[in-house]
Amino acid sequence: MQMQMRRKKPTSLLPFGLFNWQICQLVAASACRSVRCSAGIMALRLFEEKEHVAAYMQYRVENPQEVINRMMDFMKPKVQEKFNLAVDVGCGNGKGTVLLAPFFDKVVGTDVSPAQLEMALANSLCPNVTYRQCPAEELPFESSQADLVTAMTAAHWFDRPRFLTEADRVLKPNGCLALLGFTMDMELEYGNATSDLNNICEKFYAALRPFRNPCLGSSLSKIYLDMFESCTYQYKEWNDCLRVNSMVTINSFIGMVETATGYQELKRQDATEAKGLSDDIRNNQLRNKVTSNL
Repeated sequence: MQMQMRRKKPTSLLPFGLFNWQICQLVAASACRSVRCSAGIMALRLFEEKEHVAAYMQYRVENPQEVINRMMDFMKPKVQEKFNLAVDVGCGNGKGTVLLAPFFDKVVGTDVSPAQLEMALANSLCPNVTYRQCPAEELPFESSQADLVTAMTAAHWFDRPRFLTEADRVLKPNGCLALLGFTMDMELEYGNATSDLNNICEKFYAALRPFRNPCLGSSLSKIYLDMFESCTYQYKEWNDCLRVNSMVTINSFIGMVETATGYQELKRQDATEAKGLSDDIRNNQLRNKVTSNL
């Protein structure tokens, strides 16, 4: 069936293994709540322009249900009572927030961006999910109130020492802090063109690396590992990689890469160059390579 679909629309279908998720799960026990923090990391405000927010909603891959299930499996043996409150920090458009709704009485998504929260509210259908605007480092909750504090692909933008201290404050004893991240190391698959497609995409990523935000460093995995190691909770679990497979069109793949901050920075500096890069990758390279391998 997939081969028939590929031949029906050969220039638009790209099945590929998408994203290597880094899942860092931390559980705080009441007897050992402590976080070692260092100074000098500033929170950033991004993803606030409405055009960027709309593209983020349209093209970014959704959080896998398997990731949410792993979080809940980690929590259940350590908490006997029913889950009351989950807080999704840096919730963005709320795609991940709503996945928590079946497991908690109340779910609150927080974000610093009004445009992202407007998008989340417009697409909210869960009666037990609400949203609040606030910085990740100043959560509007009383101490020891939340069963779960999570940040899904957002914590790398926070003032991380302040956020970890704040998350620890609002967590109940034995509450769970779950931090999720991903890399943009995508592996495309399309028959005999697979290797060539990945080479083309590597050129795309390489062109954007000079515009990568300096606060991200060279590795998101290191950022999350540093946060993981700074928390001295009794129970901790690090999940190194969860592969997620998805079928997307060429346009959707390009659109997803264009939502990245590196592309957005190039666009801010030179919109013509940014568009030319995307168009060349899309039309002159990816589509040509797929078509030639029919």
